[in-house]
Amino acid sequence: MRNRLLCLLTAFSLSGCSAASPRHPALEPLLDTIEQRLAIAQAVALHKWDKEQPVQATDREQAVLARVQVAAPGLGLAPHDAEAFFADQIEANKLVQYTLLHQWRLEGRAPDNLRADLQTVIRPKLDRLEGQLLKQLAAFRRQDGQACARSVATAIASRPSAPLMKQGMIRATGQLCDPS
Repeated sequence: MRNRLLCLLTAFSLSGCSAASPRHPALEPLLDTIEQRLAIAQAVALHKWDKEQPVQATDREQAVLARVQVAAPGLGLAPHDAEAFFADQIEANKLVQYTLLHQWRLEGRAPDNLRADLQTVIRPKLDRLEGQLLKQLAAFRRQDGQACARSVATAIASRPSAPLMKQGMIRATGQLCDPS
């Protein structure tokens, strides 16, 4: 009797856990690509460290936002939704860059990692991820949005990422569940 009660309670508590956070099949691929984009922030920060350039690149940001607004309707997205999502991606990337640059200033040097050229290597990677992110955002938007914020929070918390990467992910998904 006691074992049956324990089994029943365990089964009940486990079923409650899965019901609390419904799965969004398009969420994990989207988060994977966001994380890939954020991982490039270190290469961007290294370039800016070496060239003594500011993190803020307004012209580049405006060009990205304009491109995604134009591409959005072809994927079934509202232009302002795509723009808000990508504004969050840009801000998250800058958060990572500012944090890394701050750490390197405190240490008096940047890591000795292999450097990549911003124009010929880094930006083409970012541009490829841009198209992938738009497609994944469209797939995510086609899903049922119930419990979206909890699903995103749970998915980010469960990722085996470094704390700075998780902070970037949190910033990058700030408006993900609030399409305008």
